[in-house]
Amino acid sequence: MDKYVFHREIPVDDGYDVVVAGGGPAGCAAAVCAARLGARVLLAESFGCLGGAGTSGLVINLGPLGRFGTLFVGGFQREVVDELFERKYISSTMPSKKELNLFDWMPFDPEGLKLVLDEFMEKEKVEVRFFTQVIAADRDAEALFVNGVVLSNIEGLRYVKAKAFIDCTGDATLADMCGVPCYISPHIMPPNLMAILGGVDWDELERTDAIANGQIRKQQDGVFRAIEHAFFTQPARHVSGIFYNRKGVASLNAGHVFDMNPLNCRSLSDSIITGRKQVQEYLKFFQTYFKGYENLRLVTTAAMMGLRDSRRIIGEYWLCYEDYLMQRKFPDQIGLNAQAVDIHPHDCSQEEWDRFCFEFMKQRRYGQGEYFGIPYGVLVPKGARNLWVAGRCVSIDDKVHGSIRMQPCASMMGQAAGVAAVQAIQTGQDACRLNTETLVHTLRKQGAILPQKILSQEKTKL
Repeated sequence: MDKYVFHREIPVDDGYDVVVAGGGPAGCAAAVCAARLGARVLLAESFGCLGGAGTSGLVINLGPLGRFGTLFVGGFQREVVDELFERKYISSTMPSKKELNLFDWMPFDPEGLKLVLDEFMEKEKVEVRFFTQVIAADRDAEALFVNGVVLSNIEGLRYVKAKAFIDCTGDATLADMCGVPCYISPHIMPPNLMAILGGVDWDELERTDAIANGQIRKQQDGVFRAIEHAFFTQPARHVSGIFYNRKGVASLNAGHVFDMNPLNCRSLSDSIITGRKQVQEYLKFFQTYFKGYENLRLVTTAAMMGLRDSRRIIGEYWLCYEDYLMQRKFPDQIGLNAQAVDIHPHDCSQEEWDRFCFEFMKQRRYGQGEYFGIPYGVLVPKGARNLWVAGRCVSIDDKVHGSIRMQPCASMMGQAAGVAAVQAIQTGQDACRLNTETLVHTLRKQGAILPQKILSQEKTKL
């Protein structure tokens, strides 16, 4: 490939304490929780709204905040959930249920989430720049210390200086620009394009017992029949399906784009075109094979591809499946999780379907009161002095990623990164040498659920 050397002078923006790249669940939590500790925060978001997968991606069923009556996620994420419920932007999974269930999937209004997150930012005086991307990073040649980043938006380019930086892009984009060693799975989980559907008579479907827990009954039987009839262009056996959202409205989570590269623009472009075609095909599938869905109509497809996986950092700690199986707890844990490992099939073959069914149904699942901890070190690129990562691109293996890739976990990790960044600024501690005992105490004050009795000033090492 030919190279073009590009030199130019660009304006400098200074005076920030923390720059957060990405306004999804992790980025919003990081920005707000850092600002509450007195930091001047700049949040750069490439779309025109906050919320990431929950808004631009239309993943509008929020994962549980706990299991078996035990809460694991508190802090900023709980604040958001409470606000959404108070303003009737969130509901139960069934029309007949009126009370919020924190231990179930929670359908929410994405427009409500956008508004609530905007208000959180305004209240804490976080400067949000929409339609803005980090396109380059300036770091020391020897130490992993970031001096500034280059932002691009309608005004052109800006060089932004700050004391700390948090990568919440989902793809470890900023970390990669800084030269952080990263891991890319040889079996990246395939994405799909989410959609919102109208024309659903949920009350009638519930009355006739056609749905359970917000999802259509005997859906898999219909998928198998359609495959036998050669209905699908791509005969994928795994279809997440149609889910209750609110009166007359459903979310569609169906179709997979296999063999795509989430870090390649051409592949991303082709995948979203394929995703729109798949949405139309699955709309016809539900209209054809299930009673009560004849009046389904497509309202809109998501503005962003529903990526489940891409690039992850190599951090100060690599959280692996053995930690999950052992229910390992850490003195420096900044979050808890008990969700099952959910890794979608990688292709349409019978072998992959059998693998998925076996792993999802037969895997070790947590019981009452069981969980594993998420140590601080997964947020810190190895050797980083003022750079953190939060969300699905933290330092974890494939199976643990299949457990913690949901929005509540991303928010939980983002909160920890935001608090850690401010602590580092105030104390002069490097990210990789942060006093984690102090960090845990601060997170607890902010509502995080961290029950460990033994604390340590040093992070857990590999």
